[in-house]
Amino acid sequence: MQPQDQLKCWQVEFRKLKTQADRAVAQVRPEDLFRTLDDEANSIAILMKHIAGNMRSRWVDFLTGDGEKPDRNRDTEFVVDEETPESVKQRWEASWKLLLDGLQALRPEDLDRSVLVRGERQPVPEAILRQMNHYASHVGQIVLLAKHFAGDRWQTLSVPRGQSEQYNVAMRQKLERA
Repeated sequence: MQPQDQLKCWQVEFRKLKTQADRAVAQVRPEDLFRTLDDEANSIAILMKHIAGNMRSRWVDFLTGDGEKPDRNRDTEFVVDEETPESVKQRWEASWKLLLDGLQALRPEDLDRSVLVRGERQPVPEAILRQMNHYASHVGQIVLLAKHFAGDRWQTLSVPRGQSEQYNVAMRQKLERA
């Protein structure tokens, strides 16, 4: 895969992660953002706050600064303090903008560079994949919690159970028409 194609692929996949999380979050009541399954579990809001904090730290000055910013206080990302659904979503949107703008700004030759994260050098592609993996695991947690809290209101984010064959037929027909 050519470097420019790789960059576009990462942009698409990060957008898919955001869309999946957004579609899940849209199905819960505002108060459900702050619910947990137990005292040690994270809420959707905490996961969103943590992802946002991580993105801000990693993607501000991605190529030139340490990905662990000195002003980041990771521990506070796991505490809900005076948060509202609106403030959580605002931070979430701002952090995704940082990430997507950061990816958009990368040039193919940047993939040959390395970045610093917590004082450790990482090749740019590895750093990006590590972030994608990290965010994907937390998006999965968000989806699980949203599904749990939405209960009977939940609408699947993928092919519904028992409808795989119908979906496959529709996709083949779509391909044949193209």
